[in-house]
Amino acid sequence: MAQHRRDDIPHLPTEEQYLNCIRCGLCLSACPIYRETLRETDGPRAHVVLTRKYAEGEIDISPEFVDLMYKCLDCEACNAICPVGIRPADLAMEMRQVIHKTQPQPWLKKPIFHGYFPHPLIQELSVLPLLLYQRLGLQALARKLGILKLLPRQLQDMEHMVPKLPARPLRQVLPEEVPPAGEEKHRVAFFLGCFQSTIFAQESEASVRVMARNGCRVFTPKQVKCCGMPAAGYGDIDLVKSLARFNIDLFLPLNPDVIVTDCATCGSTLKHYGEILKDDPAYAEKAALFSSRVRDISEFLMSIDIRPPKGEVRARVTYHDPCHLVRAQKVRKQPRDLLQLIPGVEFVEMKESDWCCGSAGTQILTHYHNSLAVNRRKMENVRATGADIVATGCPGCQMQLNMGSNHYNVNVRVVHPIQLLEEAYRREEAEIAADDPSTGD
Repeated sequence: MAQHRRDDIPHLPTEEQYLNCIRCGLCLSACPIYRETLRETDGPRAHVVLTRKYAEGEIDISPEFVDLMYKCLDCEACNAICPVGIRPADLAMEMRQVIHKTQPQPWLKKPIFHGYFPHPLIQELSVLPLLLYQRLGLQALARKLGILKLLPRQLQDMEHMVPKLPARPLRQVLPEEVPPAGEEKHRVAFFLGCFQSTIFAQESEASVRVMARNGCRVFTPKQVKCCGMPAAGYGDIDLVKSLARFNIDLFLPLNPDVIVTDCATCGSTLKHYGEILKDDPAYAEKAALFSSRVRDISEFLMSIDIRPPKGEVRARVTYHDPCHLVRAQKVRKQPRDLLQLIPGVEFVEMKESDWCCGSAGTQILTHYHNSLAVNRRKMENVRATGADIVATGCPGCQMQLNMGSNHYNVNVRVVHPIQLLEEAYRREEAEIAADDPSTGD
């Protein structure tokens, strides 16, 4: 029998928790993957049992073991529903760290996670082919002629994930300091995420404008690096720590009241820097301070004296809860309150709004059929609302919902809640300008 490996897994459940766990199946009812496959090995209980058997030296890591740990969406629904405090999703993530340290890794892993994500300029260059594909009319032509139908369905779905790209990454055009529109009430450091800069620039630009309209002086450091979530998802905790240290050193000298992000995934990672670096004597205190100041954009705006817009956005809107926002950050009410501030918005709650959409970062690449099956359930719920717009605060969710709206023929516009708020402010300003004779010819 192999030696015990309990020290490899910091949050290994106690014996009492194990005994309770084997008498309970609540986690299965909440697990999106299990609900699709109905295979016990795909459910959270399997993560618990396999992790224990590995820790006790009863089994070794096999390719099947690795696949089961990576099949988990890390949606944390099992963590939330467990009555005895076992966190199966966290165990799966910790086992990914063990796998990363003890098993041979795919050769592409290092260039992707060390050579790509920590380098904003390389990320920006990587989207150029897609930008040219869109801007030169090749995308419209390929869709019109049906060329995409010649590709495997997985590639077709991935092509439909990407929205219209900005002409230039937001990191290159957004001022590092944006003053408030009136009296300065808040000093904000804005964490510009990788996808927010290169793919969803419109919404992050809207975030900065909305904050400035509401008395915020907004600083956006252009040297910011990836929050670390992609590396965390693939078990490379040392890289996560390195990125965390860099971002902490970049943001804390700005002395912000708050550090705001409009990406749910970034926010959940940034809020855990304190936990990630708790054993680092040089950074533990700074990391805890950093994390204590992090807020999601909706969380922050609903905590200040926000000025409701007067411009109308006439639309039926529903909301999808990103897993990294609703469970990892416990932010549920604020995005809905934000949407309902907007005149003209008819807000309708979606059934299973906090059920995972199937994205989990790269699931459409690594576990395509599972990702698609989970997304089908989400899109059926979107369709049932009759909404014109589905809002969500995570770029991964937005891309997955874009894909699902095409794959399952659901006619809906996918946006970040902040985009609708900014749209209302702009319509208000346009109406004021139209009524002001001094702005005429």
